[in-house]
Amino acid sequence: MNTDIHKVRNIGISAHIDSGKTTLTERILYYTQRIHTMHDVKGKDGVGATMDSMELEKERGITIASAATYCEWRDHQINIIDTPGHVDFTIEVERSLRVLDGAILVLCAVAGVQSQSITVDQQMKRYKVPGIAFVNKCDRSGANPDRVVEQLKEKLGHNAVAMQLPIGLEADFEGVIDLISMQAVYFEGDKGETVRHAEIPAEYLPAAQAAREHLIDQASMFSDELTEAVLEEKEVDENLIIAAVRRGVIERQITPVYMGSAYKNKGIQPLIDAVTQFLPCPLDIENEALDMNNSEQPIVLRCDNNKPLVALAFKLEDGPYGQLTYIRVYQGSLTKGDTIVNVRTGKKVKVGRVIRMHADQMEDIDTICAGYIGALFGIECASGDSFVAPGLSLTMTSMYVPEPVISLAIFPKDNKSETSLAKALGRFTKEDPTFKVSVNPETGDTLISGMGELHLDVYIERMRREYQAEVATSAPRVAYRETITQKTEFDYTHKKQTGGAGQFARVAGYMEPVQNENFVFESKVVGGVIPTQYIAACEKGFHNCMQKGPKMEFPVTGVRIVINDGASHSVDSSDMAFQAAARGAFLQGYARAKAVIQEPIMKVVVETPTEFQGAVMTTLNRRRAMIVGSQDEGPFSEIEAQVPLSEMFGYSTDLRSVTKGQAQFTMEFLTYRQVPQSITDELVKKAAAEKKNVA
Repeated sequence: MNTDIHKVRNIGISAHIDSGKTTLTERILYYTQRIHTMHDVKGKDGVGATMDSMELEKERGITIASAATYCEWRDHQINIIDTPGHVDFTIEVERSLRVLDGAILVLCAVAGVQSQSITVDQQMKRYKVPGIAFVNKCDRSGANPDRVVEQLKEKLGHNAVAMQLPIGLEADFEGVIDLISMQAVYFEGDKGETVRHAEIPAEYLPAAQAAREHLIDQASMFSDELTEAVLEEKEVDENLIIAAVRRGVIERQITPVYMGSAYKNKGIQPLIDAVTQFLPCPLDIENEALDMNNSEQPIVLRCDNNKPLVALAFKLEDGPYGQLTYIRVYQGSLTKGDTIVNVRTGKKVKVGRVIRMHADQMEDIDTICAGYIGALFGIECASGDSFVAPGLSLTMTSMYVPEPVISLAIFPKDNKSETSLAKALGRFTKEDPTFKVSVNPETGDTLISGMGELHLDVYIERMRREYQAEVATSAPRVAYRETITQKTEFDYTHKKQTGGAGQFARVAGYMEPVQNENFVFESKVVGGVIPTQYIAACEKGFHNCMQKGPKMEFPVTGVRIVINDGASHSVDSSDMAFQAAARGAFLQGYARAKAVIQEPIMKVVVETPTEFQGAVMTTLNRRRAMIVGSQDEGPFSEIEAQVPLSEMFGYSTDLRSVTKGQAQFTMEFLTYRQVPQSITDELVKKAAAEKKNVA
């Protein structure tokens, strides 16, 4: 393990699905001699990419779980996490970016900035992760890296600066021009392992000089020395440009753009150089923890082995030897035999086996130093737990976890499967915060919830393969919600007299709709008409009503409740009485607040050959879609629409049939909107029928 923290890079590779990030990772591992044979994601040899170690990943040719590895390049250690591109596995991207210092954003030279590229970019911004861009597939028909650079500026708001120009494109793609050294770079040998530098071909020289001027102009914003050299018209030193660009990248003010073709083994080595030159080391990034003993005040952590330990468990896997916990050490070091504390549970844990991961292979080590990523065996914890040295009470901020949008009822087919299913559900909920399990209180059915059909489909398949749990499923259920549309007042008195001590509580106030909040409670009670000790009971009573709405028993969201009056009794008032009064007040106000049902609306982006554009729009319109826009990108068209989730089941089959299998789509959650009345009526009928069947 490289002990010079300045030469460590913790990076992720993120992109839209099918942009070639797993192929790129495979090439990086090959050129850094971490692996000695290259395999393709859907190669004829059937081996699959190194980082896709799960059988399902190899079969489907997609990345499902993020995988960690490391390699060395020019005396630098690079820790890499390859993340999924499919939006259903977005939590894998979230948890990876939470612990990384930098990222490579991979874009397709033909398709450019796509819908999932936008999502990944938002995630990078959320965790303030600096990045470099790699325009892949420059050998493909329709490749246009210049357009991709412009899209990075327009669609993502990046200050994208080309560091290279392509030499030829499509079938004629030969190599790249390095704008820092002003040399042509070619990749020779059977697998592009020989990098040859040569003079820039004469026909490319004017364009290269203009592009270099632009690069220096942008970089000079971050270096007085570089600005001075430009103004004095001196020969600009390469190291000055590199230092200035690095500063711009770390400040997230410049996104350097590299070009190549991972599949054709072109342009990878300069990209690895860029990782070591421009992306930050752990010392360049300021990480904070919250002090639990001091009102969660932020404390800046020091990437120093001699400081007390602060680490974050960001991913769990259940392996053949027990639970494997992936961990990033932010401060201090973690050594085999150490005693550490789980901040969430307060439990002390003795560290047994400490390892480094390479996809599904592991290597035993003694210590994980500050700034490094490693893994522990046999530690009981949940994803997102913080570990600290005894005596500390610091916790890392948690990652963003989106709410599930789709549910299925799941049934074991026999007794053996019932036991296996329980084990599988226990493990999957622990591993994946977006995978949730609940029980329908009326039917007793076990419900699994997730981010999309593919997400649940993968878990059902894993139940069968990894746990031999044979299960049946019901039709997918949509996560509907209830909310109110107008302000109403309530004034409710709860009074009960049954022989002994009675119950008395009065609660008055109003409820109103609120945006971007699930539940807001506010007390404006004055004069002690409701004693202070009962205010929390009122809040609890109202909050409990939010779990299941009176209209359709869907969760209630977007409600602000204000209490401003009430009454109590010296003997008969209690927490229980005020909770009951709050429930009564909620039902009273809700009945007059014009409650409506809301449904999840998905952002759907379809990429189709232009000849099928009309047919694709027809398929979307049939599904209550609102077409937001469409644009032609050469022979392909991109259609963006907003579609209710309930209408999207089975869409992939529909799309395949009208486009002869040539179109693909991505879908991600956008917002909640009110359901049309006709659909509300259908839902009411369906709910009544289900109740009847249960009864």
